[in-house]
Amino acid sequence: MFSKKLYSCLLRKFSMKTFVFICILILCSTVFYAQKIDNIASYRSLQSDAYFRLHYDNDYFTAQDQNYTQGYAFELVLPVLAKNPVNYLFFDLAEDSKKQYGLALEHIGFTPEDYGSPEIQFGDRPFAAAIYLKSFTIETNTEKSFRFSSSISLGVIGPAAFGEEMQTNIHEATGNTIPIGWRNQIENDLVLNYEVSFEKKLYSLKNNFLINSSSSVQIGSLFTNANLGLQTQIGLFDSPFTSVKKKNKFQIYFYTQALVNAIVYDATLQGGLFTSDSPYVIESSAVSRLVGEVNYGIVMKTGRFYLEYTRTHLTKEFKTGSEAKWGGLRVGFRF
Repeated sequence: MFSKKLYSCLLRKFSMKTFVFICILILCSTVFYAQKIDNIASYRSLQSDAYFRLHYDNDYFTAQDQNYTQGYAFELVLPVLAKNPVNYLFFDLAEDSKKQYGLALEHIGFTPEDYGSPEIQFGDRPFAAAIYLKSFTIETNTEKSFRFSSSISLGVIGPAAFGEEMQTNIHEATGNTIPIGWRNQIENDLVLNYEVSFEKKLYSLKNNFLINSSSSVQIGSLFTNANLGLQTQIGLFDSPFTSVKKKNKFQIYFYTQALVNAIVYDATLQGGLFTSDSPYVIESSAVSRLVGEVNYGIVMKTGRFYLEYTRTHLTKEFKTGSEAKWGGLRVGFRF
């Protein structure tokens, strides 16, 4: 059980390099982490130094409107981003690895089930929205068949993330119930998160079947947690862990990812670390410390084009909450 005061104190005591060293130790013991928008998972790999991708999540795909209600991301990878000074905060595992450098703008929003009521929905999740800019690197080592990724995110959670305006405009355009409970949302606070991820190939059968472990640890003012899981791919694809000299012009495959998340802190439920005047938050004692997650979907790649449909199911994130599910679309192209 972590109070905000104790949590802030612990953060101040650790330097960046001490934190990364701890992360690597955790990775070696196969502790994993997942997030609402995951642009660096190997089943989403684009083997190119330059590409753009748009991602959009919405629980409308699963015929509901609550919990994680919407998210989007604009992702850009370019060779010139190797000069980004933020990259000095990241660690390389092997000098001979292939590296990709990128930026992403991400926005996520959360609502209770009765979002049309002006009153606080006690026992349900708070209204919350966050927007942040993420700088990341992806390192692929074909000799040892692993991928290592690092990212740092900077932004804001609260009214400044314009979650109310975003959802209201969409509901007005689609004729759905107007959400008027956003006045009770999590208040403005800083988003600053650092993440490291590791994926290792366990077994593959030609270009048709793949099993790998994936790991990630994130610490910061928005999310701090870890998880454990496995991923599979089946279909026709170029392995993200091997050197591809002659790429398949057409790829189509299904993927699944099963995870168990260990939750330490979630600002979308508990409020920001540096403010304490949010109208309503979930108490630390009510937060679920272990959350199960299943992701699955289909990916199609043809020439320079990328298309994906994904679904996610999540167990309760707090004691009085409900299971969450949503779907998403990704469209991208290589330059």
